[in-house]
Amino acid sequence: MSVIVQARGVVKEFAAGDERLRVLHGIDLDVRAGELMLVVGPSGCGKTTLISILAGILSATEGAVRVGGRDLAGLSSGALAAFRRETVGFIFQQYNLLPSLTAAENAAVPLVARGERLSHAEKRARAMLERLGMGPHASKQPRQLSGGQMQRVAIARALVHDPAFIVCDEPTAALDAASGRTAMELLSDAARSPGRAVVVVTHDPRIYGFADRLAMMEDGRVTDVLDDPDSIRKLVH
Repeated sequence: MSVIVQARGVVKEFAAGDERLRVLHGIDLDVRAGELMLVVGPSGCGKTTLISILAGILSATEGAVRVGGRDLAGLSSGALAAFRRETVGFIFQQYNLLPSLTAAENAAVPLVARGERLSHAEKRARAMLERLGMGPHASKQPRQLSGGQMQRVAIARALVHDPAFIVCDEPTAALDAASGRTAMELLSDAARSPGRAVVVVTHDPRIYGFADRLAMMEDGRVTDVLDDPDSIRKLVH
């Protein structure tokens, strides 16, 4: 199975007054094509920092990250922005939908950002929303949608430009059990597309069963990677 994302020796430090705070301590991690990987661990252990580096939002202090064979450290700021537009789909915990735009317009944002005509981008976005059961709500603004519906718009926005890598930060945190399961089913289906990988940061044990592999983090380190379904299921109990 090919590797979409490869991290080697990833260290991240932030300035803390006159000192440096080390948040990640030499992480090695592979994310394979066709898989959904969950990243779990206590609050503050570095999960969101890690996926932000893998997605090219933050840069590593040390180490190397390759996504789709591209070395992120070797990209200029402009090339890195283009990489994020073309290669990465983001699903944020609070959805980050623009309140003045309709669901279709929100879902079309990645296409418009890379230069597609608004009419064409919105047509593609509406088709994606239709696939996610959101066709009847495509013209509604976020304030007219439920939490589960806004999450589907966020998923449509992440998928509409056919990215190779999708990163999700606590996508089920604000959802009830049924909506959370639906969201994870959609992400699991997305991960099965050839040449794509999905990484989900979560505190929600209800969704552990969706993982092909589960990376456990503590104190800025990946302490274990589980790929046995029975071992993953035991974490729920």
